[in-house]
Amino acid sequence: MDILNIIGTVAFAISGVLVALEEEYDIFGIYVLGFTTAFGGGLVRNLLIGIPIEDFWLQDYLFEIALLAITIVYILPKKWISKWKNCEVFFDAIGLAAFAIQGANYAVSIDAPLIVVIIAASMTGTGGGMIRDMFAGRKPMIFRSGIYALWAVLAGLAIGLDWIRGPYSTFSLLIIIVILRILSVYFKWNLPRNIDDKISMGK
Repeated sequence: MDILNIIGTVAFAISGVLVALEEEYDIFGIYVLGFTTAFGGGLVRNLLIGIPIEDFWLQDYLFEIALLAITIVYILPKKWISKWKNCEVFFDAIGLAAFAIQGANYAVSIDAPLIVVIIAASMTGTGGGMIRDMFAGRKPMIFRSGIYALWAVLAGLAIGLDWIRGPYSTFSLLIIIVILRILSVYFKWNLPRNIDDKISMGK
């Protein structure tokens, strides 16, 4: 769905800009981080599935939308941006959900097996955020925060098992993934860690 591409692109572009501003990047860094966050997941997915790399550059309107979103956030008054920084998780959750669903739908459209659908959902949903965090010098959120990748896997599983049909159920899934992601951050849900880590933390 084009609407999912647009939602994910805008949300992840804004997420990238907010991180860049938080890290005090210059204007070049802001645009680089915005674009890599918006398109990194799709690029990783295409490389894994074997989609020709030139197809990535045929998304003219999405690049224009990302450019517009980044520019708007960049020129907003600083006092507005300081409030938006608290919404970083919200924009990231929208991007994660939209791109996970879009990636899973794409894999289903080429008759990929279930495991590939799940991988496509995971890589498309988390790839942009992973590249953003690496460029920002942060530990990637996929490995540390609120069972991040699990929600993308859930989207891939639901679509791969054909539980989701039609636009209404698709957008219901998007809302569910966004809510679960935000709840996992708010309540600090995490996957189990190495038992040695738990022991050392308890000392």
